[in-house]
Amino acid sequence: MNRRNFLITPPALALAIGMGGASQPALAAPAIITSNSRILPRDGKKPRIVICGGGWGGMTAARYLRELIPNSDVVLLERNPTFWSGPMSNKWLIDIVSTDFVNHDMQRPANLYGYTLLQTEVTGFERDRKLVRTAHGLIEYDFLILSGGIRNAYDAWFGNDQRAIDYTRTHFPSAYIPNAEMFALKRKIKEFKGGTIVMTLPPPPHRCPPSPYERACLIAWHIKKNRIPGKILILDPKPKVAPIHMGYQTAFQELYPDIITHVPNAKVVEVDPFNKRIKTTAGEFKFDDAILMPPHQAAEMVWHAGLIGKDANGKPTGWADMHSRLFHANSDDSVYFVGDLMGFISDQFGHYPKSGHVANYIGRIVAQNIAERVAGKEVVARLPDNLCYMMVNAEPQEEISVKFEYEVDAASGKVIQTQIDMDVRTEDLVKEDFAWIKEKFSDFLAI
Repeated sequence: MNRRNFLITPPALALAIGMGGASQPALAAPAIITSNSRILPRDGKKPRIVICGGGWGGMTAARYLRELIPNSDVVLLERNPTFWSGPMSNKWLIDIVSTDFVNHDMQRPANLYGYTLLQTEVTGFERDRKLVRTAHGLIEYDFLILSGGIRNAYDAWFGNDQRAIDYTRTHFPSAYIPNAEMFALKRKIKEFKGGTIVMTLPPPPHRCPPSPYERACLIAWHIKKNRIPGKILILDPKPKVAPIHMGYQTAFQELYPDIITHVPNAKVVEVDPFNKRIKTTAGEFKFDDAILMPPHQAAEMVWHAGLIGKDANGKPTGWADMHSRLFHANSDDSVYFVGDLMGFISDQFGHYPKSGHVANYIGRIVAQNIAERVAGKEVVARLPDNLCYMMVNAEPQEEISVKFEYEVDAASGKVIQTQIDMDVRTEDLVKEDFAWIKEKFSDFLAI
């Protein structure tokens, strides 16, 4: 990792780190700050919890930690200046919701709930010393929560060919990580004049929302409405559309039969972004434009922390090595995982859905777990649930949805998943969707 030393005057540092709630004291700062300087001095003996990543899970954990441990010192580190929601972002692409609907101020909830928000880049960890390295310096912790979401694993396609990676990201953005790529994809959709758009779907487990099938449907609706001579080719590594097989399959066939073609068992073998060609296990394809969604893995911070799991052959799994019921690292119980970067849960279903709903739920659970530990109580293993809505038609607005419920099997002790698909698209599910996100936003964004 490259680290840069820099000079900050005391007022400038106060502006950079004095972003917590109104109750946060003014901080004295040295004149010269380097990447090895310690910042945010400890406030007495208060337990210090540092959260890396201010998405659905990180902001939720910050809110509930302050609520459950009133004397705690909670610091949220986030590199982006604002919060951007993956849920609803597909609807934003075709202007069903506005930018203000998915993009929100992070300072207001920090002030309201009383945690410190620092906009900075996390560059590494010294877990033996319980330190987080940031672009602003070192921050101490008692407990650490990693909630940085995903990384796009372009190296699975291109190895170390950085030129191909950069070209693909620039010209055919996957738009899974907020927010610059999402603006680029929206611009691409608005400017599309015709031809074949190829969508490569990331193999599971992957972040959803934004659902790639929902994205295909809404782009197809835009093509249909504006009478653009375009088609969408979905290259899916799975043997069939899943989850919500019938709901999406019916939408493809009834709403967009001349626009969407779904190709199953199309695992990517080779990508040539320069010549617009893709080789898959289902054949080779050329395209005029593309949304190239590579495999997903846990965010870089989990790799930097040395907490990526390994399979039976010692190969990295790409996801956090964690306790499947208590969500802390198997090798370091002072580090917790929240959200999309979480690892394996059960051999019945693999991973919890990498969704905003699950991130929000696990954020609350981890806050409760840490609160119990601070209070010297037994930690209770809790289970989340998951609920996702997907719009497949914009005129009229119609959605399908899927619900996941979890329980512990009494005989095996394993977590078991029950999936409930709502395959019939209805306008009522649209109303439920907007009520759901209103409730979630009020929970951690205070809006």
